Amino acid sequence: MTATLAVLALAAAGCGKTSSEASQDDDGKDKGSTGSSSYKAKGIGLAYDIGGQGDQSFNDAAYAGYTKARKKFKIGGVDMEPGDGESSADKVQRLEQLARQGYDPVVGVGFVYAPAVQAAAEKFPKTTFGIIDDNTVKADNVVDLVFHEEQGSYLAGVAAAEVSKAKHVGFVGGVDIPLIHKFEAGFVQGVKSVDPEIKIEKRYLTEKPEEGGFSSPDRGQNAASGQIEAGADVIYHAAGLSGQGVIQEAGSQKVWAIGVDSDQYRQKALAKYKQYILGSAFKDVGGAVYDLTKSVVEGKPMKGEQRYDLKSGRVGFSDSNPKYAAMKDVVAAVEKARKDIIGGKVEVKIVP
Repeated sequence: MTATLAVLALAAAGCGKTSSEASQDDDGKDKGSTGSSSYKAKGIGLAYDIGGQGDQSFNDAAYAGYTKARKKFKIGGVDMEPGDGESSADKVQRLEQLARQGYDPVVGVGFVYAPAVQAAAEKFPKTTFGIIDDNTVKADNVVDLVFHEEQGSYLAGVAAAEVSKAKHVGFVGGVDIPLIHKFEAGFVQGVKSVDPEIKIEKRYLTEKPEEGGFSSPDRGQNAASGQIEAGADVIYHAAGLSGQGVIQEAGSQKVWAIGVDSDQYRQKALAKYKQYILGSAFKDVGGAVYDLTKSVVEGKPMKGEQRYDLKSGRVGFSDSNPKYAAMKDVVAAVEKARKDIIGGKVEVKIVP
């Protein structure tokens, strides 16, 4: 985060906490404008999903793109945390606050922002709004940034099946919703493509996002513990901040964990357990945030749905762990699966 923080004054309660100030870069020095005659905004506005910054996964990936864009284009920016138990109205208020103060683009991180983006975009038609993981908001000034999560999850399933000695793996989903079902569907299909007889444990932490499924590491830890006790020796999570608990438990029990969204092997908060992080089914949320910001800064804002897949390189399976890289047969199997999906030989399901 920035070394010198100038707190953005919020006019209304419930708008959430501000993480960084618009006119300063990460070194605390005023960078001024980008120099582009077509870009007059104060910078990028980023509103985090449940779990906020520090989740070592989804939100942190968005922050990485936000930071890259600010540095590259020498623009300002403000990133905002969600409030505890906030309403949809609070989200609307947050996005409208950012637009009113001159930020462009304004990005809602997560499908929970869909109603808020819809409302704010109607009120501020000259501002470009982005929403990650939702394609239901349709407006001339809204960009839906979505991913083929099931494709990266398929690769995770192939890797899990290839390394499992017990022929028994697990999946932990944060919330029982269609978006996370895509992760499960791809993972299960990938596992079964290697060995249809492999047993798969499945567990969703909550039914609704507001119940803490994406923000409760203790629940993730308990779920992983149960799956390991049942016999799983590889566990893949799609649970946001709760996934930290999954990885911690897997590492403590010395079984493989597979991360999600970000390359979790490289996350500092998980360094103690990284030798047990086989890889991560990543989706480049940061790249999507950067792409959107670039388009606005250059005066040619994206429009409509932007869906990223394996072919684009915005979805994939990370290979940062040297132990994984050394498993040549596993790496080859995952690479073959990647090529088969890109080439159309394999169509990955989105429903379990």
